[in-house]
Amino acid sequence: MSRKTGRLLIALLLTGCVITIGVGGYLARAATSVSDPFAALRVTRLVAPVPIAAFDLKALDGGSVRSNELAGKVVLLNFWATWCGPCKEEMPSLARLQSQLDSTQFQVVTVTTDIHPQGIKQFLNHLGISLPVLFDESEDVSRSFMVRGLPTTVLIRPDGRAVGRAVGPRAWDGKESVALMQHLLEGMK
Repeated sequence: MSRKTGRLLIALLLTGCVITIGVGGYLARAATSVSDPFAALRVTRLVAPVPIAAFDLKALDGGSVRSNELAGKVVLLNFWATWCGPCKEEMPSLARLQSQLDSTQFQVVTVTTDIHPQGIKQFLNHLGISLPVLFDESEDVSRSFMVRGLPTTVLIRPDGRAVGRAVGPRAWDGKESVALMQHLLEGMK
């Protein structure tokens, strides 16, 4: 065998190994995504579910919402702002997710540090969205959930413990999201 042929065979062998490793890694990730609804949506699963800090926030509708009022439901707590483009883009998918699930068992709740209720109302009305919006004017709740970037979403079990966290926008109305919420709802039974 010539030196040139030998090099060609080694190059082909190495290329085959790289392709095999790449495909194997892809298949492993795909298998994980199918078996782990958190991974499928790129939601970080919290190793030990953490009790959320109690809060009482003023709502856009004029009322207030206390964290203990959410007990008994799976809650998707979304931190956002009107100045955050990705936040505004994902908002309709949050509303669609809420409409796909039973509101007696699942609730999307949004939290903002924005202080312009009229602008928020106009934005939601323009898109035809009806979701609870809570005002975190002091940013205490945002700090307690360690919100460093927007949007940040925290998933909370019915017992008031945070179990997952996502930073950045998601298509919350996709099949992966619905599967994750149903997984959390099954944990209620």
